[in-house]
Amino acid sequence: MQTLFSEQDIAFQNEVRQFLVDNFSTELSERIQSPATFKSGVIEWQKILHKKGWVAPSWPVEFGGTGWSDTQKFIFDNERARLGIPVTNPFGLKMVAPVIQTFGSADQKARFLPRILASDDWWCQGYSEPGAGSDLAAVKTRAVRNGDEYVVNGAKIWTTNAHLADWIFCLVQTDPNATRPQQGISFLLIDMTSPGIKVNPIISIDGRHSLNEVEFNEVRVPVTNCVGEENKGWTYAKALLAHERTVIAGVADATRDLNLVKAHASKELVDGRPMLDEPDFQRRLAEIEIELMALEYTELRVLAAVATGGSPGAESSILKIKGTEIQQAIQTLMMDVAGVFGSALADDLSGDDLGHDFGDRARVRYMYGRAATIYGGSNEVQKNIIAKAILGL
Repeated sequence: MQTLFSEQDIAFQNEVRQFLVDNFSTELSERIQSPATFKSGVIEWQKILHKKGWVAPSWPVEFGGTGWSDTQKFIFDNERARLGIPVTNPFGLKMVAPVIQTFGSADQKARFLPRILASDDWWCQGYSEPGAGSDLAAVKTRAVRNGDEYVVNGAKIWTTNAHLADWIFCLVQTDPNATRPQQGISFLLIDMTSPGIKVNPIISIDGRHSLNEVEFNEVRVPVTNCVGEENKGWTYAKALLAHERTVIAGVADATRDLNLVKAHASKELVDGRPMLDEPDFQRRLAEIEIELMALEYTELRVLAAVATGGSPGAESSILKIKGTEIQQAIQTLMMDVAGVFGSALADDLSGDDLGHDFGDRARVRYMYGRAATIYGGSNEVQKNIIAKAILGL
């Protein structure tokens, strides 16, 4: 995609590029990639961004946001992805924070937002349950009012990084007799050190531990930790999900992965002919590039709407569907290219060899990426949302 930037935008791009190169070291990258030091590495990087004033580009200025234009946000994200720098932990900065900013009390804003901004608290999301995934209205985790506290019982599942989290934001049922399930749900902020919380690890197909089941057994939560009004949590959850699905689209990172595929596919093979010369491979690559360009324009339109005070609606579902489908298509190409190199895993080749680390990366991305069209609300459900909101069906 060719984007025409103003002189001021180009100057900003150069500033961003230089800052990222100067501050995101190889050592920090290795720490983030290692499960043992992942959390501390991410926090260190977020604190570097916070010191610069760049950790929360989408936050309102009054809460510590950058005040960047849509173009500047676009530039920053693309420069970050181009250098292979991971996104910040989204659960605090990009998910629960906007909900607190919009619906939270003054005390909640004063208590939670500064600590999220400074990366002093690590958050996770308690939405899905063993019997309530894409149908979040069916949550069974109960929060019963007892004086100045709620008593919470139930379980959440597929909870990313719950084993590392300080806090969890949860959808809980507070009125089981509501006419419609959505009318009896509240949005709670729960301290993960509370007695009665148990975190059970889930090892995913790629061999990593990022997912968990979280059990709540008589967990006591102050009523002051309920965001907004009791039984209005579904409204707040929908706003959060719109932001989450926009994040999941991952346009900048998909662009980097596609460029990585092209770089390896252009290298000469034993017979002297690179994969990039194969007509069928060229066709598949071109189709993905066209769809990715269209998705990028859609993302820019959503950013523009949010910047003028709007909220991503059905457009976020479009971004989620196409973004995850494109990610999976790119991951399939990565596996095809990795297959040409044979067993080119990280420990098999030196850093100078063809395909070093690429096969291992392709395997992990492909395996975990199969879930992309499910998490954040399955793509089938997103199509229903689009049909209802845009087509009126």
